[in-house]
Amino acid sequence: MRVIVDTDLCIGCALCEDTCPEVFVMMDDGYSHPIVEDVPHEEYDCVQEAVEICPVSAITTTAS
Repeated sequence: MRVIVDTDLCIGCALCEDTCPEVFVMMDDGYSHPIVEDVPHEEYDCVQEAVEICPVSAITTTAS
């Protein structure tokens, strides 16, 4: 699985980083960015939770 954050939609609320800090990080630009190219299997559940709780639907996933 790969994760994508649309920075045009991201509002920098950091819920994704709080939910899944092994995958997301807030950068100096004020937006969330994935810190891994391919999400480890053990992080799939927290990534899915981050997708679901993002208030602006800025996070999507794709098959790797």
